[in-house]
Amino acid sequence: MTQKIYYDAAYTREWHTHITNRVTKEDGVYVTLAETAFYPHGGGQPCDLGRIGGIAVLDVNLEDGEVWHKLERFPEQDEVDCELDWERRFDHMQQHTGQHLLSAITLKLTDAMTLSFHLGTDYATIDVATETLDPEQLAEVEQEVNRQIVRNAPVRSSWVTAEEAARLPLVKQPTVTEDIRIVEIEGVEYNACGGTHVAATGEIGIIKLLKTEKIKSNTRIYFKCGTRTLNEFAAIQQVLNGITTKLKTSRDELLERIEKMEQEQKQLQSELNAVKSTNDAYYAEELLAAREGLVIAQIFENKSLKDMQSLATKLTEEHEGLVLFASISEAKVVLAQNGQPPEWACGPFFKGNLGAYQGKGGGSEKIAQAGFASSEDALAFYEFTKEQLGHHS
Repeated sequence: MTQKIYYDAAYTREWHTHITNRVTKEDGVYVTLAETAFYPHGGGQPCDLGRIGGIAVLDVNLEDGEVWHKLERFPEQDEVDCELDWERRFDHMQQHTGQHLLSAITLKLTDAMTLSFHLGTDYATIDVATETLDPEQLAEVEQEVNRQIVRNAPVRSSWVTAEEAARLPLVKQPTVTEDIRIVEIEGVEYNACGGTHVAATGEIGIIKLLKTEKIKSNTRIYFKCGTRTLNEFAAIQQVLNGITTKLKTSRDELLERIEKMEQEQKQLQSELNAVKSTNDAYYAEELLAAREGLVIAQIFENKSLKDMQSLATKLTEEHEGLVLFASISEAKVVLAQNGQPPEWACGPFFKGNLGAYQGKGGGSEKIAQAGFASSEDALAFYEFTKEQLGHHS
């Protein structure tokens, strides 16, 4: 069976070994090694990647105690040089050790036990057994976690028996009864874990809590550690610099400037709505004067769905007939009515005919709207609807 050197030598990056087995499966080729530092999927931590004999490792899994490495193709020789993707491995070590520290401090300060851990490619999460964590609690947890990082406490791993494990102040007793691996953060916690970790908390770098989310009766905490946190700060700083440059203001005055812009925007929108309402009133009079029978139909080059709905509603308040609008730019059609017979209920009419024109939409008996894949489809449906209305006007 493979010697799993990732347990006791997590900083191994390169080694020489030999292939002990080769298997071809439906999804690709796999090999086992006499010794491996490639960590397989497990415990919320993704697998390592790298190269075996110069060939890319695509996946690593543990099956019946054996570590299987999925490769792009089989190496020609059994004797192989192996190399980890160290940047990926060290990132996982930072995030996983950071999770241990975060879980321990969250339990200590909020009495919330960690239920699960997920390490994604962008961020990591823990689910803790509490419905809410207020901002003050999260700030206290974050401060204490980072204080423990600065303390640079040693992180050690060891193998113990079930009897020895029972005597340790473990957060949770392991389900296995043999080959129990304990990870200790000195002065913080003991935890049964099979993952890879940094040698001291200082190598975590920094932990930043990003947000929380309620998951049933629990809380999910999103966080980043180490290099991921630095990259997060760099991305935020780039956006912040862009905004302050665009608005010609400082970071300290940014919120005040945005609030002022929001007030100005509301005022401008109010004025614009008043102008639109006046224009709609005049335009409605023109359309009413030019109507043919019970139908008012109009194609607009560039009019939003919201504006068409508003104008159609205004017309149906004064017009005992049908209003049909189409917007070329938005590929949208609106049909409205007030007081027409049931067979001209707008929503049901759209539902029964939109499919033939690749349209999607619906509505009530009095007003319906639909969007189309192209303006050609929208205009075709408009013409069809206009023709149908004309037969019954």
